[in-house]
Amino acid sequence: MKSLLKKSRLLVFFVTSIIFCGCSIPSYAMGTLNHHPKLTFADYYVNRRQTEIVTMTTEKKFNYPDARKSEQVDNYHGTVVADPYRWLENSDSDETKAWIEAENKITFDFLKKIKARDKIKKRLTKIWDYEKYSTPFKEGDRYFYFKNNGLQNQSVLYTLKSLDAEPKVLLDPNTLSSDGTVALSGLSISDNGKFLAYSFSTSGSDWQEWKVRDIETGKDLADHLQWIKFSGTSWTSDNQGFFYSRYDQPNAQTKLAEVNYYQKLYYHKLGTSQAEDILIYHRADEKEWGFSGNVTEDGRYLIISVSLGTDSRNLVFYKDLTNSQAEVTELISEFEADYGFIERDDNVFYFRTNLNAPRGKVIAIDITNPDKSAWQEIIPECEATLEGVNILNNQFVAIYLKDARSQIKIFDLKGAFVREIELPGVGSVGGFGGKRHDTETFYSFTSFTTPGTIYRYNIVTGKSELFRQPQVGFNPDDYETRQVFYHSKDGTKVPMFITHKKGIKLDGNNPTYLYSYGGFNVSISPTFSMSMLVWMEMGGVYAIPNIRGGGEYGEEWHQAGMKQKKQNVFDDFIAAAEWLIANKYTKPAKLAIAGGSNGGLLVGACMTQRPDLFGAALPAVGVMDMLRFPKFTIGWAWTTEYGSPDNAKDFPTLYAYSPLHNLKANTTYPATLITTADHDDRVVPAHSFKFAAALQAAHQGDAPVLIRIETKAGHGTGKPTTKIIEETADKLAFLVQTLDITVAN
Repeated sequence: MKSLLKKSRLLVFFVTSIIFCGCSIPSYAMGTLNHHPKLTFADYYVNRRQTEIVTMTTEKKFNYPDARKSEQVDNYHGTVVADPYRWLENSDSDETKAWIEAENKITFDFLKKIKARDKIKKRLTKIWDYEKYSTPFKEGDRYFYFKNNGLQNQSVLYTLKSLDAEPKVLLDPNTLSSDGTVALSGLSISDNGKFLAYSFSTSGSDWQEWKVRDIETGKDLADHLQWIKFSGTSWTSDNQGFFYSRYDQPNAQTKLAEVNYYQKLYYHKLGTSQAEDILIYHRADEKEWGFSGNVTEDGRYLIISVSLGTDSRNLVFYKDLTNSQAEVTELISEFEADYGFIERDDNVFYFRTNLNAPRGKVIAIDITNPDKSAWQEIIPECEATLEGVNILNNQFVAIYLKDARSQIKIFDLKGAFVREIELPGVGSVGGFGGKRHDTETFYSFTSFTTPGTIYRYNIVTGKSELFRQPQVGFNPDDYETRQVFYHSKDGTKVPMFITHKKGIKLDGNNPTYLYSYGGFNVSISPTFSMSMLVWMEMGGVYAIPNIRGGGEYGEEWHQAGMKQKKQNVFDDFIAAAEWLIANKYTKPAKLAIAGGSNGGLLVGACMTQRPDLFGAALPAVGVMDMLRFPKFTIGWAWTTEYGSPDNAKDFPTLYAYSPLHNLKANTTYPATLITTADHDDRVVPAHSFKFAAALQAAHQGDAPVLIRIETKAGHGTGKPTTKIIEETADKLAFLVQTLDITVAN
């Protein structure tokens, strides 16, 4: 799932990235909704739905663990729905623990017998072992960046006084645990470069603890903050404290499943206990509102972005920090658009917004005359999607996405075009951070065949200079990427990137890995993947369609895959598979589909709608129960994206594609490896548990349908390198076995 945290000037660094639900989905005989009959409870046992999961009578190749079926049923707006595996929602029960142990035994027994697995793991380990750098940034008189020597479980934070100086280790997360399962999840440096506020999470949980380190001595102060989720920190200009958001302390026994409401914005002063923190803003009447506080560069104002779940639309409030009696002022008080604060000139606040501009624009609001009629357009909407804006060298640096490729343009503060930055190629760019009057910045560039490469950019001269280039053991010239455009079921034109070794034959026999996400306004652009490099070395094709629900073409593209239009997402993905088959890249028996979080939903929905179309499926940490997702942790926040099962208007759509509820008995499904983790408190593992039990009961045929349950891991962020390589090796080995791929010695 997409993070609830709005973009701001504060830095929140995630060492390992996985799409948030978080953060993808099927077709009923090509997409029509199934209108379910209304049944009374008395009728239920007489008139079961045809899609009801029943115990199979045919003999199975795999002796799957016995999963008890309860008589649990629920009535949704007159429709009775069975939930026989409700007991699997209790991950701490002895019955569930026994089921998990039995499932893992079958899965790992199967995987360890695959002869190619050791070769795959060995190659993954070798290809992974190269130096990786993050984009440097500067605070005070110091530079900061992350580096991973190659196989370190967690990347290490370094600092240095000049780019020619010897870097000094500031924080090594590998020392926080013996197995790498404690990860750095966020950080913020005080403006004078003297203090580091940093957060860490344990075993992949979204719960964060924050501490403060003296950068010169490398020693931690006594400050210790807890019960924080979906929040960064933003320092005051006096460097004496910072703003952050947190929840009330949860029940220790249920903290990984308990629903999270009533986030509150606080100020923490260095050297004080968390109990003394000052409550800045909360809303007892709005339990679903979230708050992100960001101090303007000059320290004058606190900008408060107010979010509602994962809805990209937000409110904007502000507080004058120079006046201790100042109240919080509502500047934008309607959830009608996305407003990303950029910076200010005196009373003029600059925002990136999609108000009446689905692909984004820059506006100016004078807070002394905040009426909407007085707002000024500075940079108008254009064909490309405006993803982010910063002010450097007193100019706007605008990051665009054009057909899912990065494009960078510079404008003066009146909106006049200055120049477009020449990039190293077609790919994705990150960075371009810094302060208003900085004349240098850094950015990273990556593509499907280019590992993340760091450049230093002189904003005055417009020249890029190579700063760090990783050395990876492969020849990028052996591979090629092309972008194609295909038509979905309703005629919508959808782009897709296809990467593979040069010279492959289009004979329909290439193993193909089809991956996407399709939700929460998340865009997928070209990115280097070590696992997909190994896949392509084995002769595989890697395909990524930019389906609706994402942000590649702005808010209209996003909304075309939301709520009651969610079926468009599945239709786009299915159409991508059909295009690859029709154009002789592959065939169903050689086609694997994959996705994580919301992308796991995508896989689950598509494999239940078109089980004939795919040879293998890899749904990871997926949202599989679309009728109960709001009942756990932050799941309620996704109703702004999916709709709510408690809403009679939304329910038929959710029920129609919910992977758990659309499995059909005695059906041959693709070979499936479901992956989840015991500490996933974003998409709780019960989603995958229930789907696995139901799929094993419904499936017929010899293809394995397995679940791999990781321990001491969560939704994906911060997962140590050793666990990533092990899981990746298992997934690729599973595909080698089930798609009948030959791996050369």
